[in-house]
Amino acid sequence: MGRWAFAKGHGTENDFVILVDRDGANPVTAEQVRWICNRRAGIGGDGILRAVRGRHVPEWDGDPEIWFMDYRNADGSIAEMCGNGIRVFVRYLVDEGLTEGPLVPVGTRAGVRETEGLSDGRIRVAMGPARVLSEQVRVSTADQQAFDAVGVDVGNPHAVSFCADPDGLDLRSAPTWEPAAVFPHGVNAEFVAERGPHRLAMRVFERGSGETRSCGTGTVAAAAAWHDRHGVVATPDLAAHTTPVRYQVDVPGGSVEVELGEQAYLTGPAVIVARGELSPPT
Repeated sequence: MGRWAFAKGHGTENDFVILVDRDGANPVTAEQVRWICNRRAGIGGDGILRAVRGRHVPEWDGDPEIWFMDYRNADGSIAEMCGNGIRVFVRYLVDEGLTEGPLVPVGTRAGVRETEGLSDGRIRVAMGPARVLSEQVRVSTADQQAFDAVGVDVGNPHAVSFCADPDGLDLRSAPTWEPAAVFPHGVNAEFVAERGPHRLAMRVFERGSGETRSCGTGTVAAAAAWHDRHGVVATPDLAAHTTPVRYQVDVPGGSVEVELGEQAYLTGPAVIVARGELSPPT
């Protein structure tokens, strides 16, 4: 792999290491991802954002010239989508002159995601539909607190639980869920409380990364589950409404805005904090 230029960025303190591999010549192994994301021995991050042209991604059958976000969790596992990561990804591409804004399409394993740079510096992402699932799920935390959870598909899987005090939960280790077969490939577990009209507070344990300061797809899942539960308009019927429903979701790393309508939109900050070179193990 040799020396590799990198950047470090975050979206509401969900942090990522960005690697540019335009021609797909330097795919990263799971071991290398774990080393890079190690907060003591490596750069540190919740995941890796590898920027590669779509034609070099074997499973991609879309536009071959599109920038593809090859996202890996901190443990080296592959994830379909990352709502905070894609904002950081776009911020870096635009800052480096690798693409022109304000409208930037990005290829992901959940499909093409359209992004828009706003005048206030935030980035708005078309996240696709947020689909609330019908299966009943029970989630338990490490301190043996158990909650009924709502499954939500935002291009990746989520289990959203509602509780009075997310801050009081033990998320030092992964929550468990029953029945396990509902999420055979793991799940992102969100714990959500209402903090005011259309305002939610959330903590999250992300599969492959542990508890993070924020999860972009998780905030969309939380808003969709809350909206569906309270019967304002059932999520499958949102497409019939031209005016989106907006939620502010507060996470330990800041706040984002979620719009629910024909599809979901996520708007929030994206900051590049460092650039340098690394020499990961071969």
